[in-house]
Amino acid sequence: MNGFDTIIVVDWSARSAPSPAKPARDAIFIATSRGPDTEPEITYHRTRDAATTALITLLQAECAAGRRSLAGFDFPFGYPSGFARAVTGSDDPLILWQALADHIKDAPDNRNNRFAVATELNNLFPGLGPFWGCPPAHANPDLPARGSLRHGHGQAERREVERRLPRAQPCWKLFTTGSVGSQVLLGLPRLQQLRRHFGAALSVSPFQPPDTPIVLAEIYPSLLASQVKAARRENEILDAAQVRVLATALHRLPPAALAHMLTEGDAEEGWILGLGHEEVLDAGPDLIPPPLQNDCFALPPGVDWTPVPTALSRLRATLRPVVGQEIVPLARANTRRLATELHAKRANPPRPNSAVDGFGFAHAATGSGPQVLRLAQGRAAAGIPFKGTLPKGQALRILTGASLPDGVDTVVLEEDCTITDTAIAFHGPVKPGSNTRKAGEDVAEGQQLVPKSHRLRPPDLALLAATGHASIPVFQRLKVAVISTGDELREAGDRATADQIYDANRPMLAGLLQAWGHEVIDLGRLPDDPARIRAALTEGAQADAILTSGGASSGDEDHISKLLGSEGQLSSWRIALKPGRPLALAMWQGTPVFGLPGNPVAALVCTLIFARPALDLMAGGGWTDPLRLRLPAGFTKSKKPGRAEYLRARLTPDGQVETFKSEGSGRISGLSWAEGLVELPPEAMTITPGTPVTYLPYAGFGL
Repeated sequence: MNGFDTIIVVDWSARSAPSPAKPARDAIFIATSRGPDTEPEITYHRTRDAATTALITLLQAECAAGRRSLAGFDFPFGYPSGFARAVTGSDDPLILWQALADHIKDAPDNRNNRFAVATELNNLFPGLGPFWGCPPAHANPDLPARGSLRHGHGQAERREVERRLPRAQPCWKLFTTGSVGSQVLLGLPRLQQLRRHFGAALSVSPFQPPDTPIVLAEIYPSLLASQVKAARRENEILDAAQVRVLATALHRLPPAALAHMLTEGDAEEGWILGLGHEEVLDAGPDLIPPPLQNDCFALPPGVDWTPVPTALSRLRATLRPVVGQEIVPLARANTRRLATELHAKRANPPRPNSAVDGFGFAHAATGSGPQVLRLAQGRAAAGIPFKGTLPKGQALRILTGASLPDGVDTVVLEEDCTITDTAIAFHGPVKPGSNTRKAGEDVAEGQQLVPKSHRLRPPDLALLAATGHASIPVFQRLKVAVISTGDELREAGDRATADQIYDANRPMLAGLLQAWGHEVIDLGRLPDDPARIRAALTEGAQADAILTSGGASSGDEDHISKLLGSEGQLSSWRIALKPGRPLALAMWQGTPVFGLPGNPVAALVCTLIFARPALDLMAGGGWTDPLRLRLPAGFTKSKKPGRAEYLRARLTPDGQVETFKSEGSGRISGLSWAEGLVELPPEAMTITPGTPVTYLPYAGFGL
């Protein structure tokens, strides 16, 4: 199905009496957004019964109009793993919804029996708990007033999503501030009422595929706490501000991103929509940074000859990211730049496990000298854990990667044992914890994995997969248009006269851009025709940046610089470098243009030194300096003062830097021969073998 036409965000309430007639906090507020750029409608409801009736009426109207709806509710949709089975005999949380609906009595005036139902639920478990908290009138021995009084009930305190988001409250607390448990007990039966009413037209994320006209999802408005604070209006009730801001943020997400978020999470415990994607949810993919200023490339008055460091500093100061954000599956995230730093969703390894094939046991049962342990029935293997607890004094067959069962804290190598059908023997002492891995030994849950703007590599994908990331928030690819100009150019493979040359720049520039993760828009090879060049620049302005080659100087046929000067905003930078002195930096209809020299050697140097860091910055990657290595020269050169020079170079087997046999900028073969560049400063210098020089390997440019 397509995306959602209507976004509904509900702030729920567990009040035991109707809310005040005048809108007040801690009541039910519903925000309805029918478009990313429209103001959500906010309604106030005094009772759960009235709110449910209003929701049914609203969803019926949206369905009748052919509008698809997402409805988010700010309470948990599930309990910690194991609770549903203990209550209903099934792990299906929706069966638990029905069971709660059968027992909860929630009157039109908000009177309800939630404390009695919580008491009945506690009686299903050993010890005392897991539910706790009640007013004095409902106090009883099976519903403790304080959480610290609970014991032995066997239920986890938090769901996985609440361990990921510690400020979210667990489901067991029923009374006083933060009593999420009451909202769950009184909310899930109302959601079950919606399920009964709409039948197959409604699904629940993440328990069911979100492909129906109505989808319900768990939300947590405080994910956007700072944004709510900034957007809150004078005298606006916090609850109303939260639903308004979150409804707008959800509507601004691209359909594919929102659809992917709806599939995330545990199929028994549930999940908070958007958790882990806060920055993307905050910005929204349609909230693209504003365009660059038309004068961003302008040089200060009186500046004519520009040193390379000055030119780079000015580019860095005037450019900024221009792309939005999106969420992509992990399998498609290679080479993409992260839109936010990522943290481990789970530890690696998630549980203590065995590092070898061998036999596990409790270290306390062993000592020095010969050791004999009775062999327990069964084994533990990776993905097939041993059920139960290993008795002290026994050993268990365990394979590499298997979770350590209860009663096992040490593993002895198989080859260090004598083995029979009923026992093993080995020599002690064995160091406690030998041949085991601790939970989180590699990566702890919540640990930062990769920083914002990092360009993902295959090893990063392995780390992200191992720590539970199925989808990744990334910057959208920078779109870069490429244009070659010149009457003398022909396409490689076409017939060409002796006066014509093949276009070497366009495939080279396209390859560079693809290697850097940008999207290439090839606008082809153009003759020296101002009208056609103008049309190509206008088409290229739909991209984020334009690279042109040829026509950047001041000759009669240099139409690029003439057009940019007369109809755009041109800054012809005379860069103090060799090769590549003419570099046209301009704006064309709000899009930055890098006018590169037509000579392939100069075009490559200018692209590596200037365009690469500028485009990386625009693509959300920050400013990227090349890798600079100080290495001994393997060549001789007497350099004149005035310009920085970049020589095609590579390393010799003995670690020296050799340069191409000719410095002529027309020698294209030197580009392929080289493995990097030697960077020489503008000052005069004499280089002999052994002189330290600065070497910039191609690999440091991402090639």
